[in-house]
Amino acid sequence: QVQLVESGGGLVQTGGSVRISCAASGRTFNGYTMGWFRQAPGKEREFVAVISWAADLTLYADSVKGRFTISRDDAKKTMYLQMNSLKPEDTAVYYCAISVTPHSAYVYFQYETHAWGQGTQVTVSS
Repeated sequence: QVQLVESGGGLVQTGGSVRISCAASGRTFNGYTMGWFRQAPGKEREFVAVISWAADLTLYADSVKGRFTISRDDAKKTMYLQMNSLKPEDTAVYYCAISVTPHSAYVYFQYETHAWGQGTQVTVSS
C-alpha cells in the first residue's frame, strides 16, 4: 500500500505563494492518478486539482484555475501544489489523495476511491 504525508503548509499573506508537498512511500505511486482536495472550516471537502498518472494532463477547480499548479515527480514519489495569488478563501486543510485504482482516468478522479494523507493546514491572512 501507499502512505501519503503532506507538508509545506502554514500562514501566508493574501497575494502570497506557497508550495505544499505530498510525499509517498510504499510500493505504489507510479501509474496512479493523484490530486489535491481541501476542506475549509465549516465547509465540505472540495476538489482542488488532479494530475494524471502519466503526469501529462491536469484539471483544476474553477476557484483555483490560473493560480494553482499541480505537478508530480515520480522519481521522488512526490506531488506538489504550487499556490499563487492566495486569497483568504483558500484557507483550508489541504489533503493529497491517490487513486486506489492504477491507470485510472484523471477526469474521473473526483468520483474515485482514494487513499489519503493526513492533511496540511494553509492559512491565508487578510
